[in-house]
Amino acid sequence: MLSFKMDLIWVCPLVFLYLGVFSFGSSNNLSSRPAAVNIGALFTYDSTIGKVAKIAIEEAVKDVNSNFSILHGTKLVAKFQNTNCSGFLGMVEALQFMETDIVAIIGPQSSVVAHIVSHIANELQVPLLSFAATDPTLSALQFPYFIRTTQSDLYQMTAVAQIVDHYGWREVIAIFVDDDYGRNGISALDDKLAERRCKISYKLAIPPGPAANRSAIMDLLIKVALLESRVIVLHVNPDSGFMVLAVAQYLKMMGDGFVWIATDWLSSVLDSAFPLPSEIMDTLQGVLVLRLHTPDSDRKRAFFSKWNKLTSGSLGLHTYGLHAYDSVWLLAHAIDAFFNQGGVISFSNDSRIKAVEQGDSLHLDAMSIFDDGPLLLKNILQSNLVGLTGPIKFDSERALALPAYDIINVVGTGFRRIGYWSNYSGLSTVPPETLYSKPPNRSSANQQLYSVIWPGETLLKPRGWVFPNNGIQLRIGVPIRVSYREFVMPVQGTDTFKGFCIDVFNAAVNLLPYAVPYKFIPFGDGHKNPNYTELVTSITTGVFDAAIGDIAIVTDRTKMVDFTQPYAASGLVVVAPFKKLNSGAWTFLRPFTAHMWIVTAASFFVIGIVVWILEHRINDEFRGPPKKQLITILWFSLSTLFFAHRENTVSTLGRVVLLIWLFVVLIINSSYTASLTSILTVQQLSSPIKGMESLKNSGEPIGYQVGSFAEHYLSEELGISKSRLIPLASPLAYAQALQLGPKKGGVAAVVDERPYVELFLSAQCKFRILGQEFTKGGWGFAFPRDSPLAVDISTAILQLSENGDLQRIHDKWLVQTTCSFESTEIESDQLQLRSFWGLFVICGIACFIALLVYFLQIANKLRRADPPQSVSTSPGVSQSGRVRRFLSLIDKKADQSGSGSKKRRVIRSLSDNDKDGKFGWTPKKKQAEMTDMGDIRSSS
Repeated sequence: MLSFKMDLIWVCPLVFLYLGVFSFGSSNNLSSRPAAVNIGALFTYDSTIGKVAKIAIEEAVKDVNSNFSILHGTKLVAKFQNTNCSGFLGMVEALQFMETDIVAIIGPQSSVVAHIVSHIANELQVPLLSFAATDPTLSALQFPYFIRTTQSDLYQMTAVAQIVDHYGWREVIAIFVDDDYGRNGISALDDKLAERRCKISYKLAIPPGPAANRSAIMDLLIKVALLESRVIVLHVNPDSGFMVLAVAQYLKMMGDGFVWIATDWLSSVLDSAFPLPSEIMDTLQGVLVLRLHTPDSDRKRAFFSKWNKLTSGSLGLHTYGLHAYDSVWLLAHAIDAFFNQGGVISFSNDSRIKAVEQGDSLHLDAMSIFDDGPLLLKNILQSNLVGLTGPIKFDSERALALPAYDIINVVGTGFRRIGYWSNYSGLSTVPPETLYSKPPNRSSANQQLYSVIWPGETLLKPRGWVFPNNGIQLRIGVPIRVSYREFVMPVQGTDTFKGFCIDVFNAAVNLLPYAVPYKFIPFGDGHKNPNYTELVTSITTGVFDAAIGDIAIVTDRTKMVDFTQPYAASGLVVVAPFKKLNSGAWTFLRPFTAHMWIVTAASFFVIGIVVWILEHRINDEFRGPPKKQLITILWFSLSTLFFAHRENTVSTLGRVVLLIWLFVVLIINSSYTASLTSILTVQQLSSPIKGMESLKNSGEPIGYQVGSFAEHYLSEELGISKSRLIPLASPLAYAQALQLGPKKGGVAAVVDERPYVELFLSAQCKFRILGQEFTKGGWGFAFPRDSPLAVDISTAILQLSENGDLQRIHDKWLVQTTCSFESTEIESDQLQLRSFWGLFVICGIACFIALLVYFLQIANKLRRADPPQSVSTSPGVSQSGRVRRFLSLIDKKADQSGSGSKKRRVIRSLSDNDKDGKFGWTPKKKQAEMTDMGDIRSSS
């Protein structure tokens, strides 16, 4: 107990000392802070945003002043000014603020006012915290003291562009208010649509203010009703926006087929003034609306409850009100950090103002520069807190992190949320904050929204475009062909056309779920086939709205226009004369080429020699006089052709070689039989031209159809000289040039597209297609780039193909069978050596290995039987003796008598002076004796 009291005596003075020091430091910090800090607020009081923002800012100031932990006794004093969305008034009121030692301004609300006031803020170093100016061009580079505490319209327009792309639309009409807010927002939309290969097809500007009357809007929407696109983006102010929607309903533009996408101006009204009168809600049915997303939280729900008590339910709270509330708290935290870092609220006069001041009437000298404005700006940008709208943190571009929007659909007397958009993961049906913990997934399969009830109370997604209802028909260019008129031809005495291509187009148009007003416009002079590339180019220059006919889809043309699905194959082929080949006395030689015959015959002889060598020592059927042995070699090798050889193979090596050779003979025999059968039973046609490659290398003239892309392909792609290319205008010109041939002023062959060639050959029996089709292509109808009609026509062509109508149209126009060629074919190539070289190589390797093994065995026997060299024997004589003994050992028959594992070896030793190298010789000087049981003794 005594020790406890002693400890207490020592601890108490330390505690009092600590508290005294802490109180002294704290009092010093607090004593440097002013009793009040003046902040300004600029917005339009009676606007949709301003009504809510005024209450929100007032409540935020009260909450900050009642919380001692924020400013530690310093009070925020908010001074309000009404700008009435006027840039001039905003500038005047901002100047008035600068006379009252304002350290920061909450606002302005309008992007127009923000552009003007930001210049003043830059010069006087007073931060602007705008909770509603969403113009993307309010850049931190140009306006360093402008801080956007809401999201830029750049993100909102990114969301709109992704919605447009998600539903497969390619063009939209933009209606916007003609000020900084409207123009720059739509400019951002244009950029974001272009990133997705979409575009704004038409822009309509509505004058700001009272000039936007019903009559002016009526004139604008009548223009919209006559346009093609039915997807309309409405980026305006609430007053003009509701007037646009009311006039649109009056003009029947809120029904089936239309799509209306409104930016967050409409969601602000729905959140703050809901429920709207029924006559207004009727004009909003089916509209898609974007709204700034704010994550749900207990603090947010508590503030909504407080808000309802404040306003008694007469005024709703929208997201801009939440951002206005958070802006005050953001500024309060920044001011607290400012004071903690030793910041002092002081102002100094600007010498430049005094230099330009001409008198005292404007009182410009009353404006002063906030000396520590840069420090306060730095603290604002470095803030990191959580407000009613979620995390408040600025990125490197001074934009709030993690932008997101709700996507809502107005239905009946209310609206429903169909999904979200976030810059993190795109479109989704789950709140963005639940996705931030996962890796971003922007794949098309992951982009989802709930179903939408579109204008006209339909769940069916609108197509997004119609043909313009302006009485103007589509101008469709049609080539006037001189040849092959079965594809396209004008009807005499009318402005219509007929033919295969025309029938396909008409059938496709009839399958569309809407009417297509069009008229055919002829292209060409009627004396020669027109240039089809020029026809396609006419679409890009606006002469035609589309082009139909036998138009080949080639690379250069696809760079200018969009083509439909091909409705006919049209690869290039070679056509040339031919002659019939009749069977003759030497027809049996035609299956093989000369090289094949030579190699095959040589192979038979080589195989006979190899087998003879392998069998000669141990097989009596391969022994005898030289004449007999030569006959045996020839007979054995040739008889293997029919598998009728009588001689048996005894050695293992001989059997292996023979087995491989018989397999080779089987393949050669079968191939020869099949080829000869085809030659004797099928009518053979012959032509010196075998295909495009042989035609290219021949150096002879080549014909092509006038106006066809074949000329460009042959000269540019294949490198054939244009001097060799002969234009031909008609099928009759084809036939005449081919019959004359290159030596009489004609051509060796004609290169043209397959549909033309098939029609030509149906009446000309003297010509044939040679080789394979050397390009793959098709015919299609041409439309301007990104034309939605091209997609629908492609779908219709696929339907025609699936239901058989396309084939029936083809048979109607193109099936003409004057000649019958089913039993004829162009002479196929003879069997080449290259088709069988693998077999010959395998057989050759087998022979080589067998001989190598055999000779090694003989050499081994010779080494073991070689007698000691005499001292007097010269090296040359010794070497010659070995060769003679080697050849003798090969020729001598092996003695295979005896029992067990012992063998009889027979070696004939030759005298070094014996010059006789003939097989079967009898030595004159020295002779080896026959030995039993493998013992070999050499006589000296």
